[in-house]
Amino acid sequence: MLKFVFWALLGANGVLLAYGQGLLGQSADEAREPARLKNQLAPERMLQLTPTQARQAAQSVAPAPEADVPAPAPVPAPAPVTPPLVACVQAGPFSAGDARRFEARIARLGLTPQQSRIEMPFQEVTSRLVYLPPNGGREGAQRRVAELKERGVTSYFIMQNETSPLRYAISLGVFKSDGAAQKLVADLQRQGVRGVRVLPRGPQVMRAGYQYRAIEPSLRDRMSGIADDYSGVAVTGCR
Repeated sequence: MLKFVFWALLGANGVLLAYGQGLLGQSADEAREPARLKNQLAPERMLQLTPTQARQAAQSVAPAPEADVPAPAPVPAPAPVTPPLVACVQAGPFSAGDARRFEARIARLGLTPQQSRIEMPFQEVTSRLVYLPPNGGREGAQRRVAELKERGVTSYFIMQNETSPLRYAISLGVFKSDGAAQKLVADLQRQGVRGVRVLPRGPQVMRAGYQYRAIEPSLRDRMSGIADDYSGVAVTGCR
């Protein structure tokens, strides 16, 4: 029994000695840092740090905390584009009957609060003068008369009123209807007479008109469409 114990202890010591000499593989100590460093590729480029140095190195490379970045301000939606208002529009002149009808139609557009009635000058045409305008004073009128005679025109006279802007114009006829005046113009053109004009004539009177302030452009367009139904009526800016 004692021999068995002796030889068991001796065998155990032999195993321990062989393990310590590395005959049975790496020891626990050799598996730690010193031996591990020897087995690394290019061990001369590696540096073994103490725990304190390792903490300092980790703090030096730690990413800086991100600063609080304010969220971008919301972009406001674009304001709707409103067309500028028309400062002032006037329509006219109207005869008495046309004025009543125009007012009734405009009331449907809701423009009555912005409406004001005015008086507008209007020429009542009672005749039409067919004429050649003055050109070159008395001598120019005489030359034109000679040309008219050459073309067979016999009805004419030189206007002599000293206060009239038509002084030395050549009158070729006066007509009550526009159709008759235009017929003479066409006849004279066939005869080779150029520059003939028609001048409506008659007394100046006052007729009804209307002004509208601060209205939308679309309403102005609709007003113009209504005004087109009345003879001699125009929609313009206020004067």
